Parts: sequence; C-alpha cells; structure tokens
Amino acid sequence: MRILAALCWLLAPALAHAETKPVVPDPAVLHDLAPTGTLRAAINLGNPVLAQAGPGGPAGVSVDLARALAARLGVPVAFVTFPGAGAVSGSAGSGRWDICFLAIDPKRAEGIAFTAPYVLIAGSYLVPAASPIRTLEAVDRDGVRVSVGRGSAYDLFLSRSLTHATLVRAPTSAEAVTAFARDGLEVAAGVDQPLAAYAAAHPEVRLLPGHFMEIPQAMGLPVGRPAGAAYLAEFIAQAKRDGLVRRGLEASGQDPGLAAP
Repeated sequence: MRILAALCWLLAPALAHAETKPVVPDPAVLHDLAPTGTLRAAINLGNPVLAQAGPGGPAGVSVDLARALAARLGVPVAFVTFPGAGAVSGSAGSGRWDICFLAIDPKRAEGIAFTAPYVLIAGSYLVPAASPIRTLEAVDRDGVRVSVGRGSAYDLFLSRSLTHATLVRAPTSAEAVTAFARDGLEVAAGVDQPLAAYAAAHPEVRLLPGHFMEIPQAMGLPVGRPAGAAYLAEFIAQAKRDGLVRRGLEASGQDPGLAAP
C-alpha cells in the first residue's frame, strides 16, 4: 500500500498536467475555422445586445464567444467589425472573416452555415405616440412605411411577410430609427431592447405591444467547411451548457435570460 501511495504521489503532477493540456483540434477544423492561423471574427456593432463598440475594441457576448473559441483552438483572434448585419452577411464569400454572429435566416443560410441559436431576441415595432396603429396586425396596411436596417434579420423577415406596408431601408438599424423620427415615418422595426430604450427616452414615441418575430442569434461560418461547422456546433452547445453565454450577456449589461436554452 505504501508503494502504491508513493507511486500515486509521484504521478499526480504528470496526471494533472495531462488533464489541463489543451487538446489540439483536428487539422481539418483549424483549416476551416482559422485558415490564416488567426481566427477572424466578424462582429456586428449594429446589434447592441450582442456587441458594443468601445475605446479598447469591441465587447459583448459575441466577442467573449470568439475569444473563447480562439483559446480552445489555440490560435489568436482578430475582430473585423461591421456597422450592420447586412454588411456581415453580404461579405460571406469575401474571405474577410472566418466566423460570424448573425440571426438565422433562410436567405443568409445560402452562404452561411449556422449553429443552433445561442441568444433569442425579439423584433418589435416603434410608432409615434399619437399613431392610430395599436396592434401588430395594423402595421401591414397600404400607406404605412416601415423603417428597417438594410439586410437585418427583420428586413429579410418583413420582406417576406408584409404585403401592403412599404419597407424603407436605412444603411443600419440605428439609422433606421433616425430616419423614422426625422422623416415622419409611420413605423420603425428593430430589436426590442434598443427600441425600448429609445422609447423610454422619447415620450413622443411608443412600442407596440407584442413582438412580430423571434430573432434566433447564432454563430456561423461560410458554407462548404463541414469540419469547422461540426466543431462550431459543439462549441456553442458547450458554451450554453457551461453558462458562458449567460455570463457574457450579464457582463455587458444585457439580460442573461436572453440566452437560448
């Protein structure tokens, strides 16, 4: 027994080192996710729930996830920032980035392979306080102009679902709210949280009750990279199980309850 105990004592440091040593991913995974040797993450600064600009660079849950993935792969990370989601999805085949953080949409899925959602947010409508529009259904009427960020998830969704209202597209989601107020448009569509914050600061507008869509936010990579897609799917599942998504939301001042189950 003494000999066995001594052997265990001598082997303990080596075993501990073996347990903590990072596992080197399959070369095919590294080729798909970091073909240049650096994980290049596209960050959409147009969605403040997921990312926020700062003097030290971007921050937020999507930034935290990108850093965690790079550490797991054993490569450095570089952030490629974009002002809106449409600019991210529109550059999917450009080779500028390796992973992205976008809402799942059938149109985008033609060029981007998505994971399961890691965050679930809602799409809401903003209207002038005196507007006769009181319900979600009343938005889709002739003569109603809906301001949206070009290429955003709700732009794509409303392009398919609205049959009478007219979409007025601004370059970004933030500019869509500006155009709504400046040009006297009837409705602004966008992510619930920033619209609610705008309404709280501007009594001349109000949010319509309810949400016109659920916006499932996911990680993605360009299509045609199967090893990377499988690895990314497992990574985001683990990040949800481990609470990394909830912690990232909370650390950036967002509701941790937005984390997808």
